[in-house]
Amino acid sequence: MNNQIENRSSLNGKRVIILGGSTGIGFATAKAAAAEGAKVVIVSGNQGKINNALSQLPEGTEGYAVDLAHEQNIKAFFEQAGNFDHLVYTAAENLNLNNIGETDIDAARKFLNLRYWGAYAAVKYGTPFINAGGSVNLTGGTAGSRPAAGWSIASSICGAMEGLVRALAVELAPVRVNAVVPGVIDTNLWDSLPAENKEGLYNWAKDTLLLGRVGHADDVALAFVYLMKQSFGTGQNLVVDGGTLLV
Repeated sequence: MNNQIENRSSLNGKRVIILGGSTGIGFATAKAAAAEGAKVVIVSGNQGKINNALSQLPEGTEGYAVDLAHEQNIKAFFEQAGNFDHLVYTAAENLNLNNIGETDIDAARKFLNLRYWGAYAAVKYGTPFINAGGSVNLTGGTAGSRPAAGWSIASSICGAMEGLVRALAVELAPVRVNAVVPGVIDTNLWDSLPAENKEGLYNWAKDTLLLGRVGHADDVALAFVYLMKQSFGTGQNLVVDGGTLLV
């Protein structure tokens, strides 16, 4: 029995598809999964970023340029990708934060395309190709539970993602469906913020969070690896936030 559990929890030889895997948290997860022996496939919309990521990943890693903002592109990718074991979705555009009175609702609708509907489509078209014992792993955020002013869209997406995880875990069982819920993580996700705002956010994290620092992409990658390797948790939103929700 112990050998069976060990085999189920190993990523060695497992095929892991990471949408958003060329930069940030997705790239860190690709490196962490590859270090565990996984056969990694990274997908993002920028071929140059994919090439750069592949140069830092083990030989045999696959990379594909796909515009994940469009459902048909996601459908076509999974139809040609074939069977795999674990799906990780970390794709996201840079954050834009506005108070509700300054929010362009048409632009806000587009903001959901990659973060929410892209993830939804990835699960829809990817799940039929997941091998027995496999998993779906999405990305939320602590803004769903602890928003600040200007975070109405980001908070809405994060809250919706947590509900989606629970619903899909019921609907898609026995495929495991979970998400990682990061706090403030030092990635290019914040590059669209004015420099002073970004610096202020990072300083707040250092001065306020229980662990006294901004998170790193590697911190979140370890959580994704755990969710892929464990075999009895589903419908869970795993918080990795340095204590954000406690302060």
